[in-house]
Amino acid sequence: MPKRVLQGVVVSDKNEKTVVVKVERRFVHPVLGKIVRRSKKYHAHNEQAGVKEGDTVRIRECRPISKLKSWEVVERVTVG
Repeated sequence: MPKRVLQGVVVSDKNEKTVVVKVERRFVHPVLGKIVRRSKKYHAHNEQAGVKEGDTVRIRECRPISKLKSWEVVERVTVG
């Protein structure tokens, strides 16, 4: 099964080898027809520690590393 890849903004890099990434998705509301924004935060494993707060990153689904972490940082897209 292919692993999901999401793109979001790093909102916290205070933990060691962990970053919190906020991923925003947009969809059309089924009744109102307007575009709605929803966001969710994911804890992602960051081994190289080169990612800082404000950076845009891609994260990939992986095996559970800890209670909250089951995503890993693949690459940094832009520097914030």
